[in-house]
Amino acid sequence: MVRPGRDKLSGVVEVDENFVGGMEIGTGNKGRGKGTKTLVVVATECIGKQIGRVRFRCIDEASSKNLIPFIKDNVSQGSTIVTDGWTDYKPLQTDGRFKHEVKTISGSGKEAHELLPHVHMADSLLKRWLNGTHQGKVSPKYLPYYLDEFAFRFNRKMSTFRGKLFYRLMQQAIEVELIGLNDIMENQLDRKI
Repeated sequence: MVRPGRDKLSGVVEVDENFVGGMEIGTGNKGRGKGTKTLVVVATECIGKQIGRVRFRCIDEASSKNLIPFIKDNVSQGSTIVTDGWTDYKPLQTDGRFKHEVKTISGSGKEAHELLPHVHMADSLLKRWLNGTHQGKVSPKYLPYYLDEFAFRFNRKMSTFRGKLFYRLMQQAIEVELIGLNDIMENQLDRKI
């Protein structure tokens, strides 16, 4: 469902990472205890108090080798990137392509969802959609495709031509190279969303 050559996010863009998925029964893994959770990096356009378009990517760790390429692939040069104080975003400060604004959560007296409201709302909506649509039974191997579907739907929520959504989906299905089930199962975490 990802349109080839799609426009990059621009303007003010919040970026954060979170875990998607549930706890394996009997493991006691909570929070960042991995279990069946998959780490996902999220970018959202900020249009005033509203969320513009979104981008997602599954990553194996929240390191600059994963976060910075995601930002370069999905955000236009000259945009302002707003992140939390995670140290692996520091290379953005010396990269001349973006303005980098850091909102440090510790010591601010505010919650993460108050400092980065757009990206946390997108996270929340994603998780609600996964829970409501897929009953929380999301396999990590198929998560990139669920993220594609959610982004496709979310990015077209304000479309003035709602009837064209199916048309756009069919158009993209024709333009994008066919991916078989075996390819989906072999190519999981390194797939670019």
